[in-house]
Amino acid sequence: MVDILIVEDNKELSSLLADHLRAESYTVSIADSGEKALSLFEKYGARLVLLDISLPEMDGFAVCRRIRAQDNTPIIILTARTSKDDKLSGLLTGADDYIEKPCDIDILLAKIKGIFQRRLALDTLSDGDLTLDLAAESASKAGKPLTMTAKEFELLRFLIENKGQVLSKDRIWARVWGMDSESEPQSLTVHIKWLREKIEDDPKNPTRILTVWGKGYRYGGQND
Repeated sequence: MVDILIVEDNKELSSLLADHLRAESYTVSIADSGEKALSLFEKYGARLVLLDISLPEMDGFAVCRRIRAQDNTPIIILTARTSKDDKLSGLLTGADDYIEKPCDIDILLAKIKGIFQRRLALDTLSDGDLTLDLAAESASKAGKPLTMTAKEFELLRFLIENKGQVLSKDRIWARVWGMDSESEPQSLTVHIKWLREKIEDDPKNPTRILTVWGKGYRYGGQND
């Protein structure tokens, strides 16, 4: 997962933004169209999306709606469109902030830093007696700490964040390991087994991490 996904069709501007963000130690991906942005987000995810409105084919409002329908990732709209209607549309489709171009890069960086700090302060995920502290990257069950690797934690987080949704093995692999990972895809099956042993009351009859035969896995819901 990258820190920031820049969605901007002006290559000079996107490159400049990426340079400033990388100088602040953020990892960055760039998409020059709405379709590419959604594809990158689906595969790899992002902690924050920096989104232009005026994009080829699919505009930023549509991208914002699509992301917000499946994820609560912070979205900052960065655009030259300054009308009140555009601002209202951006905020009503789920954007967390609306910034007009040209913008002061220091102000943009401060807003991004503020969003990350607020999310770290608030971010916990829970399901019954299972709790994930996203800031500390630690998990506990019934108040007792669970020993888990970074990959196990990231996998469990992704599953819980998408509770009730069937996630294909390819999608999970791309999001948690990355498409260019040198690990074997069978690692996913092994990590699922390890997680079940740690969070399920009966790992052989799981009620949390469920296998959806021929499709992938789902966190929560009825067994298939």
